[in-house]
Amino acid sequence: MGLFTPNTEKLAAARERLLAEIEANARETENWTGRPRFSDAVMAAMARVPRHEFVRPNDIAAAYANRPQAIGFGQTISQPYIVALMSDLLDLKDSDRVLEIGTGSGYQTAVLAELGGKVFSLECVDKLAGPARKRLAGMGYDNVEVQTGDGFDGWLEQGPFDAIIVTAAPERIPDALVEQLAPGGRMIIPLGRVHETQFLTLVTKDTDGRVSEQNMLPVAFVPMVRGPMVRRIG
Repeated sequence: MGLFTPNTEKLAAARERLLAEIEANARETENWTGRPRFSDAVMAAMARVPRHEFVRPNDIAAAYANRPQAIGFGQTISQPYIVALMSDLLDLKDSDRVLEIGTGSGYQTAVLAELGGKVFSLECVDKLAGPARKRLAGMGYDNVEVQTGDGFDGWLEQGPFDAIIVTAAPERIPDALVEQLAPGGRMIIPLGRVHETQFLTLVTKDTDGRVSEQNMLPVAFVPMVRGPMVRRIG
């Protein structure tokens, strides 16, 4: 538990309410997503990850509210339902190599790490990447690597990836991410301009390298921005 953790019983009760809300949201959005419920593995990961460790100290009391929260530098920690949905749509196996674009405070990263495999996470804001790396390591997630870098370029040296998840919205899918998605892989990404309708989009690449897209749900994400160009990721 974190330094600023309030009553643990209240946190546990709030987490249980959140899990019930996520299950209800899944049923309510089935017509969009085709998924009336999320996998047991995803729901177990959502239950295990302590969201209050990933929000700002003054926001801990509302850590298990089913809404996004600001984490500074113009970035947010995503709504828990959206975190669960995006994780579920990847259909991860415990041997998968996953690229995450937009580490933020590391909450989505931790959920992915709970699902197994190896997670490579890029964050364009160095002042978020450093604390997230330290936080995730301190929580025992040794299957995660966090680097500061430009998400539009992906992480060529570590690809190809079985799954890619993007937690900020570009206007179009970056070519580098399509190239780094392995044949048979899946990418979940919000697409569209800020203040306009965005769609959470599932991108799949078949074994012959053909790419297809499917709009899953209207969403609202912060825009994906170019990261620092100070050094090459290695």
